[in-house]
Amino acid sequence: MKNDSRHEEIMKQVLEAIDFVLVTDANGDIVFINNNHARILGVDPESVIGKHVQEVIPTSRMQVVAKSGKEEIGSIFQLNNGQTIVCNRIPIRKGDTVIGAVAITAFREMDELITLLDQIHRLNIEIHHYKKELRDLRGAKYTIENIIGNSPEILKLKRMIANVAQTKSTVLIVGETGTGKELVAHSIHDLSNRRYKPFIRLSCAAIPEHLLEAELFGYEEGAFTGAKKGGKPGKFELANEGSLFLDEINSLPLTMQSKLLRVIQEKELERVGAISSKKIDVRLICASNQNLLEMVNKGTFREDLYYRINVVEISIPPLRERLDDLELVVNYLVEKINKEQGLYIKGVDKKVLELFHMYHWPGNVRELEHVLERAANNVLTGYLRTEHFNFTRFFQRESMSKHEEPACLEDIRAKAEREAIIKAIAEAKGNKKLASEILKIDRSVLYDKIRKYKIST
Repeated sequence: MKNDSRHEEIMKQVLEAIDFVLVTDANGDIVFINNNHARILGVDPESVIGKHVQEVIPTSRMQVVAKSGKEEIGSIFQLNNGQTIVCNRIPIRKGDTVIGAVAITAFREMDELITLLDQIHRLNIEIHHYKKELRDLRGAKYTIENIIGNSPEILKLKRMIANVAQTKSTVLIVGETGTGKELVAHSIHDLSNRRYKPFIRLSCAAIPEHLLEAELFGYEEGAFTGAKKGGKPGKFELANEGSLFLDEINSLPLTMQSKLLRVIQEKELERVGAISSKKIDVRLICASNQNLLEMVNKGTFREDLYYRINVVEISIPPLRERLDDLELVVNYLVEKINKEQGLYIKGVDKKVLELFHMYHWPGNVRELEHVLERAANNVLTGYLRTEHFNFTRFFQRESMSKHEEPACLEDIRAKAEREAIIKAIAEAKGNKKLASEILKIDRSVLYDKIRKYKIST
C-alpha cells in the first residue's frame, strides 16, 4: 500500500510539473486538471472535477478527440486570459476502447514555437551543408544531369538509371569506349539511398595482376614483404554500405574472377593473410567495353560470374546513334572546357557541326571532347570554326579504321566514291560549290550523290 501511494504521489507531481494538463473521460467530463492550468483559467481544481469540459473551456475540443479517437498534435489554442499556447490532444485507450483524452501543453508561448522552428531551420541548413561536404568527399562525382541529351535513346537510358538506383541489384554497364560508362555508374549511386555513403572506383585494367587481390580485398600486416604496418583495407571494405564501381571488368584475370564470385555470393571477404572473414554490404556496379558473352564462349570470362554481375544490364548508345544530341553535347563540352581551362569560347560554327554529323565518332563523347579541347587551345576565345579543325586527317583516320571488305566491284566503286565526296567536303570546310570543284563534277551531281550515299550535311 505504501508503494502504491508513493507511486501515485510521484505521478501527481509529474503532472503538476507540466505547464498545463487536462484529462477528461470519454464523455468529455473533467477527471483531472493540474494547478497551473486551473490558475490560468481562474478556477479551483477541485470545483471543476466532474464538469463537462466545455462548461469550463467553451472552445475546447477534448470531447471531439475522445469521440473520434484521433490525436491533434500542435494545435494552437487561446486561453481565457488571451494567452496563446500550442497543445497536443491525445486519446486515452484501454485496449481498443477510447476511455478519455488528455491535453498537454507543448509550448506556453508562440515565441517559443517560433524560436524552435528557427533552430530547426538552421539545423537543417547545417545538416544539408555537411551532407553535401560528405557527398563531395566520399560520394559520386557526377549526377544524371551530366548525361547530356534529349534523344529517345538518352531519355530511355535516364529512366533506366533512375529505376535501377532504387534497388540493390548488381548492374553491368556496357558500351563502347568513351560513351560515359563511369557517368552512369556515378548517377546510379547518386540517385540511390546510398548517396551519402562511399562511392569507390577501380579500373581492373590499370592494376597489375599480382596486386589486384590486395587492391580489391585488402591485406593484413605481414601478409607479404612490404606490407603496410597495420594492414590496409581493400576497395570492397572502403565501399562498405556504399557502391563499388569495377570498370573494365573484362580485364579481370580468371584467377581473380573466382575470388570475386565468392565475395559476391557470400557477401563477405578475407584480406590477404587474414584468418577470418568480414561481412560487407556493397552495391556492385561493373562496366565492360567488350562483349562479355563472347568472352564466356571463348572461355576467357567465367559464365557463373557473368550471370552474377549481369542482373541488370544498361547499354549506352554510341554517339553516332544519337546525333540528334550532338549540338547539345558540343555546347555542354565547350562550357566544361571554358570552366576547366579558363577559356572564353563562345560556341561552334554551324559548318563545324555539319561536318561533325558526317563523322563516325569511334571514340564517342570522349573523342569529341578531345577534338574540341584541341581546337579551343588554338583559339582561346571566340567561335570555333572549320579552320580550327583538321577535318582531312579526321576523315582519313575514319577511312583507315574501317576494315570491312566490299563484296563486289560495284561496292568497291561506291565505297571509294563516298569516301572521296566526304573528303572533298571536309577539305572545302563544308562548302558544296568548292567541293564540287575539287571533285571536278557539277554541283547538282554532287547533291545527287550526297543523297544517294546518305551523307549527312
